[in-house]
Amino acid sequence: MPRLLLTGAGGFAGAHVLRHVMTQTDWNVVCPVTFRHAGNPGRIASSLQDHPEWQPRINVVMQDLAAPYPDLADKIGTCDYVIALASLSSVSASIDEPVPFVRNNVDLALFTLEYARRVKPSSVIIFSTDEVYGPMVDDEPHAEWSSVLPSNPYAASKAAQEAIAVSYWRTYGVPVTIVNSMNLIGEMQDPVKFLPVLIKGISRGDTVPIYGTPADIGSRYFIHARNVADALIHILDLPPAMFPSSLRPSRYNVVGEVRLSNLELAEMTADIVGRPLRYELIDFHSARPGHDPHYGLDGTHLASAGWKPPMNFAESLASTVRWTLAHPEWM
Repeated sequence: MPRLLLTGAGGFAGAHVLRHVMTQTDWNVVCPVTFRHAGNPGRIASSLQDHPEWQPRINVVMQDLAAPYPDLADKIGTCDYVIALASLSSVSASIDEPVPFVRNNVDLALFTLEYARRVKPSSVIIFSTDEVYGPMVDDEPHAEWSSVLPSNPYAASKAAQEAIAVSYWRTYGVPVTIVNSMNLIGEMQDPVKFLPVLIKGISRGDTVPIYGTPADIGSRYFIHARNVADALIHILDLPPAMFPSSLRPSRYNVVGEVRLSNLELAEMTADIVGRPLRYELIDFHSARPGHDPHYGLDGTHLASAGWKPPMNFAESLASTVRWTLAHPEWM
């Protein structure tokens, strides 16, 4: 039975990937965790509480992936696949404390790739972000291998992870695939993220922040985390490109199907909540340096490889809002 190393399983995206892998495959999953950063043990616990039959297939291992010892390969043995999701992801935190933030994310990539170099899995996904490319200019989404131009330390740390992964792909033959995605939504998201802030504020009748100016409100291609999880499993089934037959590793953008401004998302959320929207515009350029108003990725490459999102955006947003209202502990 295939074995998957899933880093970041206690994080928001990782928790959705874990659930999707358990429902869509027969794989065993190894989840190294520390819960010292953004990971929340409640995410993994909820999966096991809802599905106790998954217990034999999930192996939670206490291991700091940013530390080289003890050796992860000695601790957990071999895995057939690796999905590397673990990373600090708060732009604000990266701006406040850039040195430990960047070092942590670089070390996470290094030691995960060192594990892969030793055990030789058949496929390694390095999960990254649209932010490595910087802002979308002239409404032109970024295709794979566009110029990398990060605007803040978080984005730079992810670009560094990608560069290290490419070097391990070429030097050591690690079968790396880089996956870039956009702003995720879904159940169990950190309460400081934009959609949970909207749900909580609107449901309470508060005034919610909308980042942008009257002439330029920020926009994103929002996508549900389970759609991203489905794309990752699809990508693992695609043979990774290898050197020297290819001069670049495989790379795919995972993109939501509709571009929305921050205000449009707030209006849709208010309709689902059933409360009026009260908002104020915040000029994020002055409130937070390194903020990019518009992000966009071109998803043509993955679509041509046969992937379609299982949920459309409207239904995924509605399910997320209703679930969050029914589980106020996550707000």
